[in-house]
Amino acid sequence: MYFHRQELQHTATPEKPDAVYARKLQEVLGGQYGEITVALQYQFQAWNMHIPGKYRDLVFGIGAEEMGHVEMLAIMIAQLLEKAPLGITTDAVQDDPTVAAVIGGTDIQQGIVAGAGARPVDSMGNPWQGSYVTASGNLLADFTANANAEMQGRVQVARLYHQTDDHGVKDLLAFLLARDTMHQNQWMAAAAELRAEGLEDLPVPSNFPLEKEDRDVSYQYINFSNGAKAREGSWASGPTPDGKDEFTYVPEPPAGVPMPPPTHPDARFYGTTELPNSVEKLAGRAQDALHKE
Repeated sequence: MYFHRQELQHTATPEKPDAVYARKLQEVLGGQYGEITVALQYQFQAWNMHIPGKYRDLVFGIGAEEMGHVEMLAIMIAQLLEKAPLGITTDAVQDDPTVAAVIGGTDIQQGIVAGAGARPVDSMGNPWQGSYVTASGNLLADFTANANAEMQGRVQVARLYHQTDDHGVKDLLAFLLARDTMHQNQWMAAAAELRAEGLEDLPVPSNFPLEKEDRDVSYQYINFSNGAKAREGSWASGPTPDGKDEFTYVPEPPAGVPMPPPTHPDARFYGTTELPNSVEKLAGRAQDALHKE
């Protein structure tokens, strides 16, 4: 059950309107690593989780907080647009015809479609996609993906922080940066706890029988580049993070195997092959006659 309280977790009030910056904020709202993504990612992870207890409660709790971040950004964007000109202004045309040609950098649909409001899109107007959500049911895989999402999101918010002099906007971004700091550490701690408790381990999935994989190449760094410095990294020698073996370095790929011959699918796919066109037609008719669907 969801219950909405008409309060914000933190102040979200700009000092002045700015339609161009409102468009920039759309990235951390509706982009691949924006707040809509993490809010729904955490919710789906919780809904799909197979065990009760602290991990499920953790994911439900952070998912609810992220939904509040969606709300704060949407409200901030709406306020940035509230009194901002959304069309081509005389000053914009005179100052920079190129900028005027793209409506001064504003998102036209924020005015036409959303009535001076936020939209579930990124900064280029691309719609938010459900394919951004990672919810595999494997908690170590999911928590690692969550840490990455928070890292990517924090990078973007940090960049946006330096692209405005509005103290109200910066105040909100400073808060979001701090929460991303917490969330990065939280997911790393949760992943470590999963391993310490023996619930999951590397490599993910840890309960797949290792003897069924080709163990000869499981811990080889195979150098597929003409750069040789990679051999200096900890991934090329020494113990592996999963504690199950030692890394080895292979300076260049071993000889490959012959490529198989080109495929010849059903003639009714009408792909071009080396067979004469008349033969392909006859093959298709024969398959139809034999009801080979």
